[in-house]
Amino acid sequence: MLELRGVNTFYGYSHILHDLSIRVKEGEIVVLLGRNGVGKSTTMKTIMGIQAPRSGEVIFRGEPIAGLPPHKVARKGISLIPEDRRVIPNLTVYENLKLGFLIREKDRDLEAMLETVFGYFPRLKERLRQEGGKLSGGEQQMLTIARGLMAKPKLMLIDEPSEGLAPKIVHEIMEIIKRLQQDGATILLVEQHAEAAMRLSTNLRAYIMEKGEIRLHGTLQELSTRMDEVERCLGAKI
Repeated sequence: MLELRGVNTFYGYSHILHDLSIRVKEGEIVVLLGRNGVGKSTTMKTIMGIQAPRSGEVIFRGEPIAGLPPHKVARKGISLIPEDRRVIPNLTVYENLKLGFLIREKDRDLEAMLETVFGYFPRLKERLRQEGGKLSGGEQQMLTIARGLMAKPKLMLIDEPSEGLAPKIVHEIMEIIKRLQQDGATILLVEQHAEAAMRLSTNLRAYIMEKGEIRLHGTLQELSTRMDEVERCLGAKI
């Protein structure tokens, strides 16, 4: 479904992504792991068109999308759930969710999509008229994922969903992501909590990034035979 081939992305003169190549197949969850500052979020921004690559290809469903502006990438069927959440604080939960729906065709049923989303996030239904800025951190993260889901995307890019959350809420968020993939969603997930992320799916594949490059790649079974290298790249025990 998605393939990056030899992508090089810069911020000014700073070379962030170095010949990056990754692949995401339809219906699977792929995890991008690495320490802070290795280029994980830049990878997401490059896919979404927020930061255009200087060279290389971004192919989505057989079509090149590198360099397209974000709104056109979104219309192709990609939703980005950013790491800093970006809930509109003075809008209600309902109004925030409607923003995610705007990208879709006008003949779609808003209420039906809301009920689908509430199946994953029942807590948001209870807070439908509450302002986004008054939600807890965990509820804001749920709202951000739910808003991305409202567009019924073909691919979800989820960036650091556990950032700043208590372990209990992290577990809850990860279980929702697991359910989404089990129900057919295709997900590229950036995450620092490697242990939690690698339990999401038995057929999960992971890419380990270091200094803007892919150092390791494989299934859980394949990476388990190279755990010393994985832990060295991540700087943490798993």
